[in-house]
Amino acid sequence: MPPEEEVVRSRANPLFKRLRTLKGRGTRGELCLLEGPRLLEEALAAGVTIDEVAASPAAEERPEMAATLATLRQRGVPVRRLAAGLLASLSEAGTTQGVVALARPPVSDPERLFAGTPLVVVAEGIQDPGNLGGLLRTAEAAGASGACLTPGCADPFSWKALRGSMGSALRLPLVREASVGATIERLEARGVRLCATAADGEARYDETDLTGPVALLFGPEGSGLSPEVRRRADVRLRIPLAPAVESLNVGVAAGLVLFEAARQRG
Repeated sequence: MPPEEEVVRSRANPLFKRLRTLKGRGTRGELCLLEGPRLLEEALAAGVTIDEVAASPAAEERPEMAATLATLRQRGVPVRRLAAGLLASLSEAGTTQGVVALARPPVSDPERLFAGTPLVVVAEGIQDPGNLGGLLRTAEAAGASGACLTPGCADPFSWKALRGSMGSALRLPLVREASVGATIERLEARGVRLCATAADGEARYDETDLTGPVALLFGPEGSGLSPEVRRRADVRLRIPLAPAVESLNVGVAAGLVLFEAARQRG
């Protein structure tokens, strides 16, 4: 970008308004907000389409950031200068990493869920975006083939969810279903065993065979999975807990069960 281009300093600027709206409301108009050089680089590596970028003058001076911005400009992506104070106001931490971008979330082919021996994560009603992002990060780390998100889940491409997933939401195949029933029917039709996590489950998670085509179903910490899911599951998995503890955070529970599946699969 030419050095003489004016730095945007006004909150009334249309670009800043778009960025602020996406930060507060998640994906709108098929766009999401990426903050920071790492997430921007993850998006580029994943082949995500970047529509527009805003960077602070100081960020442009850092060699690694300058190289990334040069790559974006070569691809025809508009790169605008935004005052550091405006960028900081878009961050929950109140500081700025120097760059934000408007991107188009990837759309996954549902068939990718069934690649190899499927290990599918199903998230039902997980409304906290940080918890959902952490769940997707754990799923990718454990080698899951993809995730199904039922209605009531947080937006996986919202600011907090993307921060929690550390880019996993951009790489892991994600399918957002019309209903939990549609999710179950899709999995059953492909011969995938439904393993629901429940505090009163009849089978210990570490004593259950998770080597075949499996879907692991997780619900929110408070209410857990819905009665429909519990009823239609092939098996309900229990994580043994000390008597005084009723439940685990969904990310912790998912980590235990997913990595047990990964261990069994070698």
